[in-house]
Amino acid sequence: MSVLRVGNASGFYGDRFSAMREMLTDGPLDVLTGDYLAELTMLILGRDRLKNPDAGYARTFLRQLEECLGLAHERGVRIVANAGGLNPAGLADAVRALAGRLGIPVRVAHVEGDDLTAAHPGTLAAHAYLGGFGIAACLRAGADVVVTGRVTDAALVTGPAAAHFGWAPTEYDRLAGAVVAGHLLECGAQATGGNYAFFQDGDVRRPGFPLAELHADGTSVITKHDGTGGFVDVGTVTAQLLYETGGARYAGPDVTTRLDTVRLGQDGPDRVRVEGVRGEAPPPTLKAGLNRLGGFRNEVAFVLTGLDIEAKAALVRDQMEPALGKVSDVRWDLVRTDRPDAPTEETAGALLRLVVRDADQEAVGRALSGAAIELALASYPGFHVLAPPGKGAPYGVFEAAHVPQDAVDHVAVLHDGRRVPVPAAPDTAVLHAVPEPPLPRPLPPGPARRAPLGLVAGARSGDKGGDANVGVWARTDDAWRWLAHELTADRFRELIPEARDLPVTRHPLPNLRALNFVVEGILGEGVAAQARFDPQAKALGEWLRARHLDIPEVLL
Repeated sequence: MSVLRVGNASGFYGDRFSAMREMLTDGPLDVLTGDYLAELTMLILGRDRLKNPDAGYARTFLRQLEECLGLAHERGVRIVANAGGLNPAGLADAVRALAGRLGIPVRVAHVEGDDLTAAHPGTLAAHAYLGGFGIAACLRAGADVVVTGRVTDAALVTGPAAAHFGWAPTEYDRLAGAVVAGHLLECGAQATGGNYAFFQDGDVRRPGFPLAELHADGTSVITKHDGTGGFVDVGTVTAQLLYETGGARYAGPDVTTRLDTVRLGQDGPDRVRVEGVRGEAPPPTLKAGLNRLGGFRNEVAFVLTGLDIEAKAALVRDQMEPALGKVSDVRWDLVRTDRPDAPTEETAGALLRLVVRDADQEAVGRALSGAAIELALASYPGFHVLAPPGKGAPYGVFEAAHVPQDAVDHVAVLHDGRRVPVPAAPDTAVLHAVPEPPLPRPLPPGPARRAPLGLVAGARSGDKGGDANVGVWARTDDAWRWLAHELTADRFRELIPEARDLPVTRHPLPNLRALNFVVEGILGEGVAAQARFDPQAKALGEWLRARHLDIPEVLL
């Protein structure tokens, strides 16, 4: 069968609005996908639905379709997006209404069954991560637009691939290849040079969005439309492949993908071939995300300038203490951005950051704000804050759970209104850790120099609930020989002091010359709780790359 060209036009709710039109006009496509959901997005949509029961979906998607639906129809491009969020049926109705108003004859279907909120009292939104076979059923029945609620990000690609090539649910190697392609596309421009450690290797001022040329055997080529910005090479693809993953077994609802089998190769300018991917039966459970309101949060950033920074910080902490006595969670962080003999006022300043959280909005609202404002003329010399404190805003808590596959009513609602049940995976297997693979022989001893890790290795990091992952890869075989032996879990803890008392698991992936570290609990209750300066751990990898080690001079 022919190659299936699947593109991506959104990596998150709020991504580049023009990407949908650009992907439709800049080159040929068969399917255009959009990923609008993240753990934080589900909380945002849940709060929207509290205000309006008819809301709960990504409204940006509808606005994009208003200018692009006719273009997609003319070019025969099908659109698959998880923009349905908490209300896929509502979004499907809205797309039909839009198409009718525009006079465009498109068939709209949706996937539902992920919503578990009723079974989890006290949650704002609880959703299982569904696989791609509901999407496949909609496409096989002739849908032009398919919208879903919570599916895995990769399902936006596995569904179209299964429909196009006629894959059965047990063709695990093919499905695993599509999962890898889907994971590489899901974050949009992160595969084409965006957020890339070695961004200076190309022009990334306006990177194009990626696409995958999928083949019937599950292999693919990751590329982008000709003439668009950014670049695609083994490094950009490796970085995205490591993003928000864990061990060698990458579990999903349709297949468990063996990331340790992935082979990448440059296949020409802006083309990376992905092959060798093996798959296994999925686990007997589906991941579910539970979002609830955790309480209220407030923040003040005091600016401390010039001399006696530590003493100034101690003074303001003492002065604020009476107002914080009843607050359940208080966090102070002194960020020493100041320099001695600074040539500008900004570089003479440090930040004292106060974050408070409590179930009582008043405790973190006016009581805190009033105490901070009252210090304006009665505290340390040079007193000022980055912004006035607010009245306390609600924050959310994310919790990962698992439910049996057969406990979820996965349904494809076809364009003609028929409801087609999607069966659970026919076979499942309990996940086991993969034994650590053989490591390359170490570099021979030689002179070393103290230098940043980032001179010889790239990294990308991200969040999964309260945990973070940091993928680190070497650019050459010799650098991999050094990295594999030098960067142990214990050395990681030394370089990242926040992780010293936390469980850190290292997963070697020799085919990628990479190590993937999972740091449990570093993000507390998840991104929505905003307990950390970098709440999604997006820059954790860059911090690691900036740390100094004794690096063999032969690598520098």
